[in-house]
Amino acid sequence: MSTSTDPRTEPERTPDGHHFVIDGRRWRATDPSIPDSFRQELVDELMAARRAVKDGEADARGRVQDAKVALGERGHPWWEQRTGSGFDERIAAAIRTLTRRREGSSICPSDVARTVGGDTWRDSMDDVRRIAGALAAQGDVVVTQKGEPVRIDHVRGPVRISAIR
Repeated sequence: MSTSTDPRTEPERTPDGHHFVIDGRRWRATDPSIPDSFRQELVDELMAARRAVKDGEADARGRVQDAKVALGERGHPWWEQRTGSGFDERIAAAIRTLTRRREGSSICPSDVARTVGGDTWRDSMDDVRRIAGALAAQGDVVVTQKGEPVRIDHVRGPVRISAIR
């Protein structure tokens, strides 16, 4: 049995793999279907947000929450059906987290779909575009096509999503 004091061993997992156990307490595991490159970006943003909490930055706790939801560690369980308002919040959290991490750059909606959609990520593209449109309407992100801001529900083809500067 592993313990939290030995960093060389993996924590004990529940039989279904949905949680890991440290010192008798269950913690939700990260969604294993997140591609490694996106998972690393989310973890890097989570660590930066935790440092920001320590430094007392105003938006830091929201950043931690977004990263944890995007990773599948909070919010809608990643092993359940990928629909509904809980899944929409995970999409929104992934958009906010990835755009923060790539500040000064942009993300493709497919980056978000791959992060939250597992093997069937293409089925999530319409949801990602819908949520990106809602976040843009709220002023949280900007959606562009060929470098120009657009309303995502009025354009076809590739778009990019960026944080508001």
